[in-house]
Amino acid sequence: MNERRAADWLAGGNRRELATERIFAAAAELIREQGFVRFSADDVASRAGCSRATLYRYVGGKSAIREGLLSRGAASVASQVAAAVESLRGDERIVESILVAVDAIRADAAMSHGLAAARANGIDEYLVSSPLLPRTALELAGLDPEGQQSQWVVRIVLMLLAWPLADRADERRMVESFVSS
Repeated sequence: MNERRAADWLAGGNRRELATERIFAAAAELIREQGFVRFSADDVASRAGCSRATLYRYVGGKSAIREGLLSRGAASVASQVAAAVESLRGDERIVESILVAVDAIRADAAMSHGLAAARANGIDEYLVSSPLLPRTALELAGLDPEGQQSQWVVRIVLMLLAWPLADRADERRMVESFVSS
């Protein structure tokens, strides 16, 4: 029995949590290698060292894996932005919120591949109309929920991801010029 437990990759903790983490880690690796569209549930199960049934039991299929990775990525981006803008106020907070979000998304393979796939498949409108993104933008940038500023922030982040400027300094100058006007 001890030999079996040593080989059981779900031993030593919460099985659901361990399985979920291992599966999402394997999926993230595959997305970095193959892109957001080309990976398969079978590839993820194989990389995670589990059966397809285990993958579906703990995470779901390809669509659920994509959504889970994007949701985790969004939470990570939000956390990074919150930490970076904690002591800032006003225009400076809005500018940093946008730029830190762009940098964090670019650094996250699942997020950057996922957004590129969304644009390629014509679902940009989903991204800008999702209540999660504007609400997060409001919280992080400290904007008034009565205006359309949160939609503006989401759209600026998506625009910088889709059409980056020559360098980060150019992006900062552009964002600063619009925020301060």
